[in-house]
Amino acid sequence: MTQQPTSDERRPASGGQKAAARNRAALIAAAREIYAEHGLDAPLSAIARRAGVGQGVLYRHFPDRSALAMAVLEENVRQIERAAASDGVDLAQVLGVLTWHQTESTAFVGVLHADGAASRSGTPAYAVELSQRVERALRRLLPAGHPLASQREDLMIAVGMVSGAVTGPTREHRERRARAAWRLLGVEVGPVRPYEE
Repeated sequence: MTQQPTSDERRPASGGQKAAARNRAALIAAAREIYAEHGLDAPLSAIARRAGVGQGVLYRHFPDRSALAMAVLEENVRQIERAAASDGVDLAQVLGVLTWHQTESTAFVGVLHADGAASRSGTPAYAVELSQRVERALRRLLPAGHPLASQREDLMIAVGMVSGAVTGPTREHRERRARAAWRLLGVEVGPVRPYEE
């Protein structure tokens, strides 16, 4: 005969807020990878599998596909902001982080074009806000006399132009094209990699 556990012995704790934060971070990282491989229409079940969680956990954190995509885009922007706020960092290094996100995410590329499209109807407000945050982070590091500092719009036009060049079948190919575009604009870019604290 199997003995039922008493109320104090039931299940081990789920890990609480720490486990929830880990699961959320794992879902965002998995979504970034899956979206890079298969686009924004990739099955959510593939994202949950890659994160090592069940679909129920995914839906507890992100009630629908757009909530997950927005979380990934928000994390991309946060990485750029954190990189720009780091001690001893320069514009070239932050452009390297930006370029990494450009090569990883076509959805992020769309966000970078959103501010210029703000006057057109249908541009989501969150996309405009994310684009403006990227611009503010970059502008803080833009030294006087830099090629992108001469006109107010030059910075985000250049970012948009590089985004347009980021095409190709592999991340390496997209990175080569992005670096070539920055070179043509006369702008130095640091190592193309994600920001790590």
